[in-house]
Amino acid sequence: MYTTVQFVHSWWAYLVLFMLVIATINGIAGMATKREYGPKDFRIALFTLIVTHIQLLIGLVLYFISPLGLSSITNNGMGTVMKDSMLRLYAVEHPLIMILTIVFVTIGYSRHKKKLTSRPKFKALAIFYAIGLILMLSRIPWQQWFD
Repeated sequence: MYTTVQFVHSWWAYLVLFMLVIATINGIAGMATKREYGPKDFRIALFTLIVTHIQLLIGLVLYFISPLGLSSITNNGMGTVMKDSMLRLYAVEHPLIMILTIVFVTIGYSRHKKKLTSRPKFKALAIFYAIGLILMLSRIPWQQWFD
């Protein structure tokens, strides 16, 4: 079960990264060109929100069944985990930063829905999705993606 969930989590991450990049670029482009916010923009923002939340659920399952997640902390102790950069990345940094990423995406989506005109909608999406993207890029375990 662990390897299946890990596989799904790893491959779904490509979709999440792709959608977050597209949604961020769409928000910045919409704000810069002063175009009207349309149904396509709404679908991009919503789909990005959905795929990130699905990734959160998959990630939470993985965190509890992975030997590098919660069991790493319970077996080794927090002191040992914090001294080992690989264990710290998988047990603490990656989960925390990815949850923050999803929080920023959710805030951006919520704020953009409350705006009545196009420019503030795009601005909310651009700012919060960009922050989420930067956070996400900072804690992806790149060495695992490219091995």
